[in-house]
Amino acid sequence: MLDEESRYKILKELEQYPDISQRELARRLHISVGKTNFCLKALAEKGLIKAGNFKKNANKVRYLYLLTPKGIEEKVFLTQQFLKRKIAEYETLEKEIEQLRREVKY
Repeated sequence: MLDEESRYKILKELEQYPDISQRELARRLHISVGKTNFCLKALAEKGLIKAGNFKKNANKVRYLYLLTPKGIEEKVFLTQQFLKRKIAEYETLEKEIEQLRREVKY
């Protein structure tokens, strides 16, 4: 199962770098090439991305990964969820830091 954070990170990378190789994507996300391949296939099956060969590329192994309209909607939704989660983590950390500062003063 492809979790929300993985979907978000992959869609974000593909939107910025549609011609990225699976190996490079795996390196950036710190996951295996096999998992990257699995994730890309899952996203394509869900209709979130479309993968196709470069038309004039001699290396027919390289693909261009494009977000579909559904993929763009999903990325916006995941970005909102990711932001909410990170804000909550930040607020929790802020409280912990303030508590530690008070403890150090005593």
